[in-house]
Amino acid sequence: MLIRPLQCAGILLSLACSAPAWSQDASATEHIESAAATSSPHIKTVFLIVMENHNWKGDGTASIKGNSLAPYINYTLLPMASHAENYNNPAGIHPSLPNYLWLEAGTGFGIKGDGTPPHYHQSTHAHLVSLLESAGISWKAYQEDISGTDCPIGLAGPLDPNGSQLYAPRHNPFVYFDDVTNNLDAKSTYCIDHIRPFSELVRDLSADNVAQYNFITPNMCDDMHDSCKGSSIAHGDEWLKNNIPAILNSTAYRSGGAIFIVFDEAARGDGPIPMIVLSPFAKGSGYSDSTYYTHGSTLRTLQEIFGVTPLQRDAAKQTDLKGLFQVFP
Repeated sequence: MLIRPLQCAGILLSLACSAPAWSQDASATEHIESAAATSSPHIKTVFLIVMENHNWKGDGTASIKGNSLAPYINYTLLPMASHAENYNNPAGIHPSLPNYLWLEAGTGFGIKGDGTPPHYHQSTHAHLVSLLESAGISWKAYQEDISGTDCPIGLAGPLDPNGSQLYAPRHNPFVYFDDVTNNLDAKSTYCIDHIRPFSELVRDLSADNVAQYNFITPNMCDDMHDSCKGSSIAHGDEWLKNNIPAILNSTAYRSGGAIFIVFDEAARGDGPIPMIVLSPFAKGSGYSDSTYYTHGSTLRTLQEIFGVTPLQRDAAKQTDLKGLFQVFP
């Protein structure tokens, strides 16, 4: 029998919150603890949203923490979430691409640039979604402004107001792995089935048809990377305001979901960068800690949630994010 924490007034509390009298008996309590220790994980569905190129603090008016240009993050999400005060991109790892690869594989593979998959594709099967696939755990990447008719290994799709591509392969780590793209095949059925336009997310949430692991990348305007429509911070914050509620209100989130909002890298130094966690099982209520975390911490956390091993490269060395949760995994 799966023992779940009770909820009172919508806030996750301990079993004592409104448990029947029998559960206060010592032997019964021992039985509950034993059952909980051997039950399946509480977190069943993960949404990982990756934003771009801002420090959490330490970069003046370009920082996210306390910034009036990011009211949704600071005054809506933070009071209900847990967050990290000392989450960093891996030391010295820049620019974007190696950080995205780190979230998927625990390493940047020595890459120092932002080239496309034909330049930097990897033959290894040792990465997260390969482990998930082998374990029968569903996954999907939602990428804003891809067509959904091909495997998006190159620059394609609409342009921003400045004439730049809105979709960037370097923000889509999966297309750098040969086992996902069938060796850079733009018509790979596996790739097309798993890497879908972001516009499909609301439909999938409404139909309760999302995967267990969902990786979400806004386009280059919406992820705070470019100043396409005024302040990049204000525009990215508005994008989160427009899209996070659909996840929070979904069956997948309410019945065992977790949302991780992280930025790929710092604009100044290596961080700290934002890491915000929303979940019925998170400590929430504005909780934060100052533990040193990196993208290896996120990868380790994902592997522990889904129970896939071995821990990939840097994930084996880093502290997981369970300190931000009341119940984990």
